[in-house]
Amino acid sequence: MKLHLKIFFSFLFLSAGRIYSQDYPDAGSWNTFNIDKAINGKFTALFTEECRFKENFTRLNLFYTNLGIEYKVAKYFKAALIYRWIDKYQDDNSFSFRHRLMFDLTFKNMFGKITASYRNRTQVEERDIYSSKYGRVPEWYSRNKIGIKYDLEKRYTPFASVEFRYQFHDPRNIESDKTWHRIRPVIGAEYKINNKNTFAAYYLIQHEFNVVSPQNIYIVGLEYSITL
Repeated sequence: MKLHLKIFFSFLFLSAGRIYSQDYPDAGSWNTFNIDKAINGKFTALFTEECRFKENFTRLNLFYTNLGIEYKVAKYFKAALIYRWIDKYQDDNSFSFRHRLMFDLTFKNMFGKITASYRNRTQVEERDIYSSKYGRVPEWYSRNKIGIKYDLEKRYTPFASVEFRYQFHDPRNIESDKTWHRIRPVIGAEYKINNKNTFAAYYLIQHEFNVVSPQNIYIVGLEYSITL
Protein backbone atom coordinates (compact mmCIF):
# COMPACT_ATOMS: atom_id res chain seq x y z
CA MET A 1 0.00 0.00 0.00
CA LYS A 2 2.84 2.41 0.79
CA LEU A 3 4.33 1.76 -2.66
CA HIS A 4 0.98 2.47 -4.34
CA LEU A 5 0.65 5.69 -2.33
CA LYS A 6 4.12 6.88 -3.41
CA ILE A 7 3.34 6.12 -7.06
CA PHE A 8 0.09 8.09 -6.93
CA PHE A 9 1.66 11.16 -5.31
CA SER A 10 4.58 11.00 -7.76
CA PHE A 11 2.09 11.02 -10.63
CA LEU A 12 0.52 14.22 -9.32
CA PHE A 13 3.85 16.03 -8.94
CA LEU A 14 5.02 14.93 -12.40
CA SER A 15 1.75 16.19 -13.86
CA ALA A 16 2.28 19.52 -12.12
CA GLY A 17 5.77 19.78 -13.57
CA ARG A 18 4.52 19.25 -17.12
CA ILE A 19 1.68 21.72 -16.61
CA TYR A 20 4.03 24.47 -15.46
CA SER A 21 5.50 24.78 -18.95
CA GLN A 22 2.22 25.98 -20.52
CA ASP A 23 1.22 29.59 -21.22
CA TYR A 24 -1.36 31.90 -19.60
CA PRO A 25 -0.72 31.04 -15.93
CA ASP A 26 -2.79 32.45 -13.10
CA ALA A 27 -3.04 31.94 -9.35
CA GLY A 28 -6.05 32.12 -7.09
CA SER A 29 -7.83 30.85 -4.01
CA TRP A 30 -10.98 28.80 -3.39
CA ASN A 31 -12.63 29.18 0.02
CA THR A 32 -15.37 26.71 0.87
CA PHE A 33 -17.92 26.16 3.65
CA ASN A 34 -19.87 22.87 3.79
CA ILE A 35 -22.76 21.59 5.90
CA ASP A 36 -23.99 17.98 5.72
CA LYS A 37 -27.14 17.04 7.61
CA ALA A 38 -28.16 13.39 7.96
CA ILE A 39 -31.90 13.02 7.42
CA ASN A 40 -31.97 9.28 8.12
CA GLY A 41 -29.80 6.25 7.44
CA LYS A 42 -30.08 6.69 3.67
CA PHE A 43 -30.50 10.41 2.90
CA THR A 44 -28.20 13.37 3.64
CA ALA A 45 -28.90 17.03 2.85
CA LEU A 46 -25.95 18.94 1.36
CA PHE A 47 -25.11 22.66 1.45
CA THR A 48 -21.98 24.41 0.16
CA GLU A 49 -20.97 28.06 -0.16
CA GLU A 50 -17.76 28.95 -2.02
CA CYS A 51 -15.92 32.14 -2.93
CA ARG A 52 -13.10 32.14 -5.51
CA PHE A 53 -10.43 34.70 -6.35
CA LYS A 54 -8.22 34.91 -9.45
CA GLU A 55 -5.51 37.09 -11.08
CA ASN A 56 -2.92 36.28 -8.43
CA PHE A 57 -5.48 36.49 -5.59
CA THR A 58 -6.37 40.12 -6.42
CA ARG A 59 -9.74 39.87 -8.18
CA LEU A 60 -13.06 38.21 -7.36
CA ASN A 61 -13.85 35.32 -9.68
CA LEU A 62 -17.18 33.92 -8.50
CA PHE A 63 -19.52 32.88 -5.71
CA TYR A 64 -21.58 29.72 -5.80
CA THR A 65 -24.17 28.01 -3.61
CA ASN A 66 -24.91 24.27 -3.70
CA LEU A 67 -28.11 22.66 -2.46
CA GLY A 68 -28.45 18.92 -2.81
CA ILE A 69 -29.50 15.54 -1.52
CA GLU A 70 -27.33 12.42 -1.24
CA TYR A 71 -28.66 8.86 -1.19
CA LYS A 72 -26.70 5.88 0.16
CA VAL A 73 -27.41 3.15 -2.39
CA ALA A 74 -25.14 0.53 -0.79
CA LYS A 75 -22.21 0.31 1.60
CA TYR A 76 -19.67 1.56 -0.94
CA PHE A 77 -21.95 3.42 -3.35
CA LYS A 78 -23.72 6.80 -3.10
CA ALA A 79 -25.70 8.97 -5.52
CA ALA A 80 -26.37 12.70 -5.24
CA LEU A 81 -28.40 15.34 -7.05
CA ILE A 82 -27.12 18.91 -6.58
CA TYR A 83 -28.24 22.31 -7.82
CA ARG A 84 -25.66 25.11 -8.05
CA TRP A 85 -26.37 28.85 -8.34
CA ILE A 86 -23.29 30.70 -9.66
CA ASP A 87 -22.52 34.45 -9.62
CA LYS A 88 -19.58 34.86 -12.02
CA TYR A 89 -17.84 38.25 -11.82
CA GLN A 90 -17.13 39.75 -15.24
CA ASP A 91 -14.40 42.09 -16.53
CA ASP A 92 -16.93 44.92 -16.85
CA ASN A 93 -17.76 44.57 -13.11
CA SER A 94 -21.13 42.95 -13.79
CA PHE A 95 -22.22 39.43 -12.82
CA SER A 96 -23.06 36.48 -15.06
CA PHE A 97 -25.75 34.31 -13.42
CA ARG A 98 -25.57 30.59 -14.06
CA HIS A 99 -27.65 27.56 -13.11
CA ARG A 100 -26.04 24.13 -12.91
CA LEU A 101 -27.51 20.71 -12.16
CA MET A 102 -25.13 17.91 -11.17
CA PHE A 103 -25.70 14.18 -10.79
CA ASP A 104 -22.95 12.34 -8.88
CA LEU A 105 -22.21 8.64 -8.57
CA THR A 106 -19.52 7.92 -5.96
CA PHE A 107 -17.80 4.63 -5.16
CA LYS A 108 -15.59 4.42 -2.05
CA ASN A 109 -13.74 1.58 -0.35
CA MET A 110 -11.00 1.09 2.25
CA PHE A 111 -7.83 -0.94 1.71
CA GLY A 112 -6.05 -0.99 5.06
CA LYS A 113 -5.23 2.63 5.90
CA ILE A 114 -6.03 3.86 2.40
CA THR A 115 -9.48 4.98 1.30
CA ALA A 116 -9.88 4.98 -2.48
CA SER A 117 -12.74 6.69 -4.28
CA TYR A 118 -14.10 7.33 -7.75
CA ARG A 119 -16.73 9.96 -8.58
CA ASN A 120 -18.49 10.44 -11.89
CA ARG A 121 -20.30 13.76 -12.21
CA THR A 122 -22.62 14.58 -15.09
CA GLN A 123 -23.41 18.29 -15.17
CA VAL A 124 -25.62 20.54 -17.26
CA GLU A 125 -25.47 24.33 -17.05
CA GLU A 126 -27.30 27.34 -18.48
CA ARG A 127 -26.05 30.91 -18.16
CA ASP A 128 -27.51 34.39 -18.62
CA ILE A 129 -30.75 32.90 -19.88
CA TYR A 130 -32.38 36.32 -20.49
CA SER A 131 -29.40 38.20 -21.94
CA SER A 132 -27.27 35.73 -23.89
CA LYS A 133 -27.68 34.32 -27.41
CA TYR A 134 -27.04 30.82 -26.08
CA GLY A 135 -28.60 31.44 -22.68
CA ARG A 136 -31.07 28.57 -22.87
CA VAL A 137 -28.75 26.20 -24.74
CA PRO A 138 -27.23 23.96 -22.05
CA GLU A 139 -23.59 22.99 -21.62
CA TRP A 140 -23.00 19.27 -20.91
CA TYR A 141 -19.90 17.85 -19.24
CA SER A 142 -18.72 14.64 -17.62
CA ARG A 143 -16.20 14.89 -14.77
CA ASN A 144 -14.31 11.85 -13.51
CA LYS A 145 -12.39 12.07 -10.25
CA ILE A 146 -10.12 9.47 -8.64
CA GLY A 147 -8.92 10.09 -5.08
CA ILE A 148 -7.16 8.54 -2.11
CA LYS A 149 -6.88 9.36 1.58
CA TYR A 150 -4.31 7.93 3.96
CA ASP A 151 -5.31 7.32 7.59
CA LEU A 152 -2.49 8.36 9.92
CA GLU A 153 -4.60 7.31 12.94
CA LYS A 154 -4.33 10.93 14.10
CA ARG A 155 -6.29 14.11 13.45
CA TYR A 156 -4.47 14.70 10.17
CA THR A 157 -5.43 12.89 6.95
CA PRO A 158 -3.40 13.57 3.78
CA PHE A 159 -5.22 13.17 0.48
CA ALA A 160 -4.65 13.40 -3.24
CA SER A 161 -6.88 13.26 -6.30
CA VAL A 162 -7.00 13.89 -10.02
CA GLU A 163 -10.05 14.89 -12.06
CA PHE A 164 -10.54 14.73 -15.83
CA ARG A 165 -13.31 16.66 -17.60
CA TYR A 166 -14.95 15.57 -20.85
CA GLN A 167 -17.06 18.01 -22.91
CA PHE A 168 -20.19 16.55 -24.46
CA HIS A 169 -21.40 19.90 -25.81
CA ASP A 170 -20.81 23.59 -25.11
CA PRO A 171 -22.35 26.09 -27.56
CA ARG A 172 -19.66 28.66 -26.68
CA ASN A 173 -16.73 26.26 -27.20
CA ILE A 174 -17.88 23.81 -29.85
CA GLU A 175 -14.27 23.21 -30.95
CA SER A 176 -13.82 21.15 -27.77
CA ASP A 177 -16.97 19.04 -28.14
CA LYS A 178 -16.44 15.30 -27.74
CA THR A 179 -12.98 15.74 -26.20
CA TRP A 180 -11.17 15.62 -22.87
CA HIS A 181 -9.98 19.15 -22.24
CA ARG A 182 -9.16 19.71 -18.54
CA ILE A 183 -7.26 18.00 -15.72
CA ARG A 184 -7.10 18.93 -12.02
CA PRO A 185 -4.47 17.23 -9.83
CA VAL A 186 -4.86 18.01 -6.11
CA ILE A 187 -2.82 17.36 -2.98
CA GLY A 188 -3.76 18.39 0.57
CA ALA A 189 -4.60 17.40 4.13
CA GLU A 190 -7.62 17.37 6.43
CA TYR A 191 -7.57 18.25 10.12
CA LYS A 192 -10.32 16.74 12.27
CA ILE A 193 -11.21 19.29 14.92
CA ASN A 194 -13.83 17.01 16.47
CA ASN A 195 -16.49 14.54 15.31
CA LYS A 196 -18.51 17.28 13.61
CA ASN A 197 -15.95 19.83 12.39
CA THR A 198 -13.19 19.38 9.82
CA PHE A 199 -10.73 21.82 8.26
CA ALA A 200 -8.84 21.11 5.02
CA ALA A 201 -6.13 22.86 3.00
CA TYR A 202 -5.04 21.85 -0.48
CA TYR A 203 -3.10 22.83 -3.59
CA LEU A 204 -4.75 22.37 -7.00
CA ILE A 205 -3.50 22.85 -10.54
CA GLN A 206 -5.99 23.22 -13.37
CA HIS A 207 -4.57 22.50 -16.83
CA GLU A 208 -6.55 23.00 -20.04
CA PHE A 209 -5.91 21.45 -23.45
CA ASN A 210 -7.88 20.92 -26.68
CA VAL A 211 -9.24 24.47 -26.29
CA VAL A 212 -8.52 27.68 -28.22
CA SER A 213 -6.76 29.54 -25.37
CA PRO A 214 -5.51 27.00 -22.80
CA GLN A 215 -4.74 28.32 -19.34
CA ASN A 216 -3.08 26.96 -16.21
CA ILE A 217 -4.47 27.98 -12.85
CA TYR A 218 -2.67 27.37 -9.54
CA ILE A 219 -5.09 27.28 -6.64
CA VAL A 220 -4.65 27.41 -2.86
CA GLY A 221 -7.82 26.04 -1.26
CA LEU A 222 -9.25 26.26 2.26
CA GLU A 223 -12.33 24.27 3.30
CA TYR A 224 -14.36 24.07 6.49
CA SER A 225 -16.98 21.33 6.92
CA ILE A 226 -19.66 20.69 9.52
CA THR A 227 -21.50 17.38 9.84
CA LEU A 228 -24.81 17.59 11.73
